[in-house]
Amino acid sequence: MDAYLLFLIITVATVMSPGPGVLLTLTNAIRFGVQGAIGGILGLAVGAFLIAGASATGLGILLATSAAAFTALKFVGAAYLIYLGIKLWRAPPATIELRVSSRSLGRQFAEGLGLQLTNPKAVFFFLSILPQFVTYDSAHVGQFALLVCTYSVVLVVVHLIYAGLAKSTRQWLASDSGGRLVNRLGGGTFLCFGLGLAATSR
Repeated sequence: MDAYLLFLIITVATVMSPGPGVLLTLTNAIRFGVQGAIGGILGLAVGAFLIAGASATGLGILLATSAAAFTALKFVGAAYLIYLGIKLWRAPPATIELRVSSRSLGRQFAEGLGLQLTNPKAVFFFLSILPQFVTYDSAHVGQFALLVCTYSVVLVVVHLIYAGLAKSTRQWLASDSGGRLVNRLGGGTFLCFGLGLAATSR
């Protein structure tokens, strides 16, 4: 815990790095505005919190020691990313939605949660990084909770900033030509992430 600032820096750099979560936030912000991206962002944050908890328990140890468990989760995550890619690629150009219904928020929350929970790399991040910042000769549960909450809060803040930046180009990207470009680029990127995840080894 003496290196909390270092953990914060690593967390910010990790969250800011491009990946499926960032792409999901940018896509939702462009299609539905900042408000429409909140559901997905919260889903990603809750997913990270749950993964961190699982990594501190038997699931993390299982994935670290069992090739079969790692492979199973890897292919589930890859299939989900490919599904999102195909869905986005085939979607019609977006229309600007000034109001987002609770159903839309719930659906986007589920997408963000599912995306995070099926990412085995996130499990190994928490399994390998968090223990290095916890002092185990004192009450480590509180330290662990602080680090996990820090990660989740940083994720929400950084993704809200991404969503705000995406809003500035929202009008053009929500046009027919712009919307089609977003769908193709976003869908293709999700497909690449999915295929890349499927091809990775331990």
